[in-house]
Amino acid sequence: MNSLSRRELLKRGAVALAAGNIYSLLDGLASAPARAAVSAARSREQYLMPGLKVVRELQIEVIVPPLHHRIVTARVRIPRARLQAAEKQLERSLATLEARYPSSPAGLGVTVAWGLPYFRRFVPKLADGRRFPAYLPADLHASKTARERVAAVIDAEPFASDGTALVLGTDDVVFLLRSDSVEHIDDAQRALLAGGLFDVTSVRNGFVGGGFSEGPGLAKQMALAAGVPGADLIVDGVQMFLGFTSTQKAAMAPDRIASFETLPGHTDQTPGSFWSGGAAMHVSHLDEDLERWWDTFPFTDQLRAMTRPGLTVPDKTYTIAEDVTRVETAKDVHADLAAFGGVGHSATLQTVTRLQADTRDAYGVVRPRGTAIVQRADFNTLDNPFAQPASSATPSAGVHFVAFAPTTGLFNRARRAMDGALGDGSKLAIDPRAEAQGFNSFVHATHRQNFIAPPRAHRSFPLAGLATTRA
Repeated sequence: MNSLSRRELLKRGAVALAAGNIYSLLDGLASAPARAAVSAARSREQYLMPGLKVVRELQIEVIVPPLHHRIVTARVRIPRARLQAAEKQLERSLATLEARYPSSPAGLGVTVAWGLPYFRRFVPKLADGRRFPAYLPADLHASKTARERVAAVIDAEPFASDGTALVLGTDDVVFLLRSDSVEHIDDAQRALLAGGLFDVTSVRNGFVGGGFSEGPGLAKQMALAAGVPGADLIVDGVQMFLGFTSTQKAAMAPDRIASFETLPGHTDQTPGSFWSGGAAMHVSHLDEDLERWWDTFPFTDQLRAMTRPGLTVPDKTYTIAEDVTRVETAKDVHADLAAFGGVGHSATLQTVTRLQADTRDAYGVVRPRGTAIVQRADFNTLDNPFAQPASSATPSAGVHFVAFAPTTGLFNRARRAMDGALGDGSKLAIDPRAEAQGFNSFVHATHRQNFIAPPRAHRSFPLAGLATTRA
């Protein structure tokens, strides 16, 4: 980690901002971590990122994600008649990138996911007669509740703590690009968008890394360089703008558990079925009130808001154990509220996003109670809200949030738990944006959209070969 003086950071930040690329500072502030070699074999699950390094911070296992992250959203610009040709063209581009770079942080990770507008417009009906959304995986939990078939991926919706200005996306496709090298990401973006298949609607940049060492840390240095209010208050050596470590291994879904078919009872998919190896994907941008978080909220309140009340850790400890022995139930959360007058973000989420009992998955693997179900790929950003098109010239601290889950329904239940509607159906008597309800009052979503991330075999214009040209 290269630590620069505040004066030098502001100077370099001003130059980078004038050039329109604050992220050009990243490689000068943090070097890519050493990575072990990975196998050339690529999994069915294109949303997974192999080769991730795991380190120990305060004796807690923490994943070291790729340094550079980029999301590109787009709309398909070709007519439906060209769909099969487009499928081959995009797959060739993807295969070329895979031949050029290993699927690892040192190489390149590419995830291609498709919005429901793509399916509605381009695949309204299959040759076998099934219409959208009947050919998508079914959400068994939601279908039972609704007494009709509900797809495993549905449109995004606002939640109780979201503001009225929230934008629900309508994009056809999203590319998630991850690498320790921004040059690899730039190359991938050029390759995937060449050929006139897409009209880009947004480019969203960001980073993760540079924490767990002496000095200010990458998040703090980047916020300082961008002139974000409150940046100088960020504690040294933390991974994220709000301090707490996001990539604890125990808090991330292991291997393919987030896939449609892996956990029984979530969808109608089984190993080997068309959508197996795929997942529901949520993408959003969250703006963070950095100044108020660091200036008016003491560490004890930060700890409670992000995790759960009643924890005792040394002051300014931002990596907190989240293993299976520390998972809260809805009953625990209600007890927290009664005893402490508030609840924590992680605790409320765990009533939905952790296995409530030991579970044997579809592949015969026993997953212990408390195992995380949702795979995240969130990252710090200074976009406001996007790098392109930029709605403001002023950088703002935030997160581009990416989550993979077996169903949108599970993600929605988790997000509602953040607002006080817990996994057992009970509700907390707290305003969703109150400081007592986790950290909701310090973040707000500006954009949300859901996508389906197909398995690798169907990542390029899924169902193009099975669609009928007749409506």
